[in-house]
Amino acid sequence: MNLNDLIKKNNIPVPDDFAYKIQRYKEHLFKWNKTHNLTGAKDEKTIDEFIVDSLFVTTFLPIVDNILDIGSGAGFPGIMLALALPNTKITLAEPLKKRAAFLQFIKADLKLTNIDVKNCRVQEIKNQKFDIITSRAVSDTAILINMSLPLSHQNTKLLFFKGENVYNEVNKKYDYEIIKTKKRHYLLINSIKGDKNV
Repeated sequence: MNLNDLIKKNNIPVPDDFAYKIQRYKEHLFKWNKTHNLTGAKDEKTIDEFIVDSLFVTTFLPIVDNILDIGSGAGFPGIMLALALPNTKITLAEPLKKRAAFLQFIKADLKLTNIDVKNCRVQEIKNQKFDIITSRAVSDTAILINMSLPLSHQNTKLLFFKGENVYNEVNKKYDYEIIKTKKRHYLLINSIKGDKNV
């Protein structure tokens, strides 16, 4: 099943220019990956699965003004969200220079004006608050929540891409839900009210 079929099968809405831009993204990723090892995924089938994994969240997330992606890596989910949500400002926090350089290159090449690439650790971002904070394959849930607290306002939602172990990681005090697909458990924390800094 090709990428377009996977997107249709999952009822994921994408803009008209998505197919062209995602093809260019994949071509650049494979080229950069040969020398910079941006992602462990080396074949198109796996990359397509990563893309759909990232895009699927747009089927249940609310429309917001801005999103922060912690540890964007090769662009999952940050670049995918920027492509799917052209009216949402997406901030990509990526501490590794080679990955941040790739993200900056993709931003320029695909003319993604809704992206802000920050080559830094998320703890270095100051005086900003985000509507949604997301992260894929970065860290333990408790650590991610602590990273997110200073960048959250009262209505901030946290979305973490997790596996089956998420049930052992999430604190029952939070208002959360877990959206499951065959290979993924998306942890959506609707509110972290009650924690300091929010």
